[in-house]
Amino acid sequence: MADGVYERLRTAIISGEWESGAQLPELSLAEHYGVSRTPIREALRRLEQDGLVERADRGMRVRGRSPEEILEIYEVRIVLEGAVASAAAKRRTEIDLIRLRRAAEAMAELDTTDAYAMATANRSFHETMWQASHNRTLIDLLTRLNDHLARYPATTLTRPGRWESALAEHDAILSAIENQHAEEAAERAEHHMAAARDIRLEMYAAELR
Repeated sequence: MADGVYERLRTAIISGEWESGAQLPELSLAEHYGVSRTPIREALRRLEQDGLVERADRGMRVRGRSPEEILEIYEVRIVLEGAVASAAAKRRTEIDLIRLRRAAEAMAELDTTDAYAMATANRSFHETMWQASHNRTLIDLLTRLNDHLARYPATTLTRPGRWESALAEHDAILSAIENQHAEEAAERAEHHMAAARDIRLEMYAAELR
């Protein structure tokens, strides 16, 4: 039961059902999910370890958003994406390359009026690259880190010109992986995520105006 409550709460936070800063009182959550307070307490403890909730004056709340958090997330993700691209260049198989090409082609053929589809296709490309690294630790870290970014729902890909540049950056990463140029793959991936970071910060600042 505790696992089920944890997954439901985690999904609700990542999807925005429970918004940034929302209070998470145990009794209300227990009534909402139809369980006792014990699995709620355990789920909140695990979510705190995940960095998705934090302690407040009146119990737990959904972790707030901030430009500092954006910088922290991307500081780590830039390094991890570079590492995973390098590993993929060294260890990719022909099946990995086929999957990466398909993911890139799916993005190129996408209807760019659908922001959700754009974000989904972009995530698919990155997750395919993660799998090509054949490094479970990197995959686990990036998956957990991606949960934090998911709390910032608007995709950076809707910014004018970003979709086209992202496609070109993906092609460059894929080419380096295909040619087993590990250092170049890492540099391309790091540049790609740094560009996303800068746009994310601009979007956050725009929301405050």
